[in-house]
Amino acid sequence: MYKPDQELVLSYLNGDPESLDILIKRHMRPVYGLAMRFVGNRPDAEDITQEVFVRVWRNLRKFDADKSFRAWVLSITRNACIDFLRKIKEILFVEFENEEGINKLAENIIDLSLLPPEEFERKNLNSLLRRAISGLSAKYRAVLSLRAEELTFREISQKLGEPLHTVKSRYRRALLMLKNILIDSPLHQE
Repeated sequence: MYKPDQELVLSYLNGDPESLDILIKRHMRPVYGLAMRFVGNRPDAEDITQEVFVRVWRNLRKFDADKSFRAWVLSITRNACIDFLRKIKEILFVEFENEEGINKLAENIIDLSLLPPEEFERKNLNSLLRRAISGLSAKYRAVLSLRAEELTFREISQKLGEPLHTVKSRYRRALLMLKNILIDSPLHQE
């Protein structure tokens, strides 16, 4: 019998350890897949996946049952991946330090931050996209927002109480509307 994630969390918190096993098995692939996309190799993705489920176990009491468990777990995964990549970056730069603690590589590295015109264009594009999204009707904004939280179309369908095919077509229409708005924008025509 299929139990929703929120019900499994509650069962685990009420003393059923098997419920946590079911949650882990259910969300192992998406967590591992996201970690793999971040780090690009199996051993690190496996380590991150293990770390994610340790964090889930430690913080399960903090989970808000009104939210999507999958979105919560994937958010933890993103944070674990970012933490992992930061540690690697720190380690790599420390390896180039000499006995006095001077890092010649760090001193000579090119500043990779955006140049002012590129930063200005990025901010304008973000602003244009926010305005375009806010111009859509609530039903399109809802689907886009939930999809941005990495919910599946099925989860969005359940959350909104709409048929699956309606959610999918609404998402496609919203993307087409945004594309047309962006193509017609003055920023794109320059």
